Amino acid sequence: MENKRFVGFYNPSVILTYFGVLSAFLSIYLGFIGKFQWSIFCLMLAGCCDMFDGTVARMVKRSEPARKFGIQLDSLCDICCFGITPALLGISMFSSEPMDTWIAFSAGFCLTLCGIIRLAYFNVMEEERTSKTDAKRSVYEGLPITSSAIMAPVAYIVGAVAPDYRPLIYCLFEFLTAFLFIFNIPWPKPHGKQFLIMIVIGVALFAGVLLL
Repeated sequence: MENKRFVGFYNPSVILTYFGVLSAFLSIYLGFIGKFQWSIFCLMLAGCCDMFDGTVARMVKRSEPARKFGIQLDSLCDICCFGITPALLGISMFSSEPMDTWIAFSAGFCLTLCGIIRLAYFNVMEEERTSKTDAKRSVYEGLPITSSAIMAPVAYIVGAVAPDYRPLIYCLFEFLTAFLFIFNIPWPKPHGKQFLIMIVIGVALFAGVLLL
């Protein structure tokens, strides 16, 4: 066993993941103080970190323990960044009225719980799949939990049509996203041109959030 002064691994790919967690933590804080625009911006930034950490990981030479650590870390951080963070943001958007709080609480709980179920199921099925084949995955079963980083800005932008109802619109998007997490329909995994399209969509969402 390697003798280390600090536990964990600190190669470029996991540092990018750590930065994603920092962005999510900032998102939670900014939501609490009412800076919803910048809160969603930071959530999207966490999504960008998640989008590219796998690419960086493939470019870095890693030991087998470091590779397995990266897999575990990614799952744990996904729950924090794309399950808990957008849920707390939705709660922060609502006023202190009890009924409003319960709507936001229910939506956030559903989003987080369904995200956990989706991610745990993916981990189990991916381990089983890779034990049988080396082929790359082409589709996902259920919407990936990282889609929360797209759901939040879309809900925020749509909510600009009726600002007074923006929190409610956000919660409705949470319920829809939670359902899609566990509804077993195939979602294509972006490759090549599809990945570039995702980047363009992300840039457009960044611009939309900042301008509204």
